[in-house]
Amino acid sequence: MNRTSKILVIRLGALGDFIQSFYPFAAIRQYHAQDEITLLTTAPFVELAQHSPWFNSVIVDDKPHKFNIVGRLKLQKKLQGFDFVYDLQTSGRSSQYFKLAGKPRWSGIAKGSSHPHDNPNRNEMHTIDRQKDQLQRAGITDFPEPDLSWLAAETGSIHKPYAILVPGCSIKRPEKRWPVEYYGEIAKLCVDQSIQPVVVGSHAEQALVESIKKQCPQIISLIGQTTLLELSAIMKKAKFALGNDTGPMHLGAMVGCPSVVLFSSGSDPLLTAPRGRDVKIIYKENLKDLSVKKVAQALKWVH
Repeated sequence: MNRTSKILVIRLGALGDFIQSFYPFAAIRQYHAQDEITLLTTAPFVELAQHSPWFNSVIVDDKPHKFNIVGRLKLQKKLQGFDFVYDLQTSGRSSQYFKLAGKPRWSGIAKGSSHPHDNPNRNEMHTIDRQKDQLQRAGITDFPEPDLSWLAAETGSIHKPYAILVPGCSIKRPEKRWPVEYYGEIAKLCVDQSIQPVVVGSHAEQALVESIKKQCPQIISLIGQTTLLELSAIMKKAKFALGNDTGPMHLGAMVGCPSVVLFSSGSDPLLTAPRGRDVKIIYKENLKDLSVKKVAQALKWVH
């Protein structure tokens, strides 16, 4: 195309899924180097996306209910005017946007897509592999390693070796949580090794921090105190991160933090495990049966 094309990328969340889309984001940017790329996402990821090198602009999907006529009209206006759309969300909701957008050239699973991702095994593929396959079917064949230098935001430093503990996850998925008292035991082991334990997560996980603090008063809590950019910088400098299958662990793995990620029957690591240079996955059907000893042995500082 001689003129600049207008490209829309749809990726709404959650955090772990958004981070794993860094790979297709980078590939799309390289392929459309001279084009104008807009990302449609949800509010929690706007700052992260705006700081990245992949998008010219970011717009917010408020996910209006189907009976919210005004909201749907506003969304329709946001979706129209694009030459090509990469739907990386590939959900029922995002597939509905195909019609709202005026049925442009579309990569996704929406009925009538010009570039359908019709691989019958797509639901059995890891998120990153599935999205790579989707883009290949849309003509993108080169997949560069994402440049993540922009994630090294300046932030307050912790003036001693430290480790990140991520004891929370979705409140709707308690089966994905390793018992909080086990995190307390790991925190005490950190202190014994002269490593400062630092707990991160959302405000909703404050009770977990209080529980860990009863076992290990020396912890530093950053619960609800960091942006995603700040969290990435903190995790990049940590000796290691330990946590459940949840968004911050994907972020840590992406920036190269040595990471141990705990999976239960609540999710399949073959489909969703974080990928990075130094990531260990421990799977136990019921995380209550996963011992502190086994987890401690997987951490780099245990000899």
